[in-house]
Amino acid sequence: MRAIKGANLVVVFLLELGVLVGVGIWGFTLPSGTATRIVAGLGAPALFTLMWALFGAGTTARFQLYGGWRLALELLWFGGGALAWCQVAGPIAGAGFFAMWAITAAVRAGAQGGLIVDIGQAEVFPTARDRR
Repeated sequence: MRAIKGANLVVVFLLELGVLVGVGIWGFTLPSGTATRIVAGLGAPALFTLMWALFGAGTTARFQLYGGWRLALELLWFGGGALAWCQVAGPIAGAGFFAMWAITAAVRAGAQGGLIVDIGQAEVFPTARDRR
């Protein structure tokens, strides 16, 4: 079970980075002027980062969300990333990105009892003392 949780945490982290990359590429490739593309390409990832830091960053979020609110946040955040990838790389990329999030969310809910990622050192990186 530890291996599954650990692998799922890695995939969730990569998906979080994928959201930021996707919205950044989306912003830089908008069909508009150079200034607009620069502002959108830098601003969209900054806004997504701020939203995640305030509401979604594991157990360290400033305003921790639970239950349906947490699900709504993740739907907006990862859904926004999926829409960005859909615009940038096509609908299959966007759908695949969203499907990967759905799978990791199901694993987190099943293994942890919720969507909040709680990285406990004993669970992800066991020491010799924890193995006893």
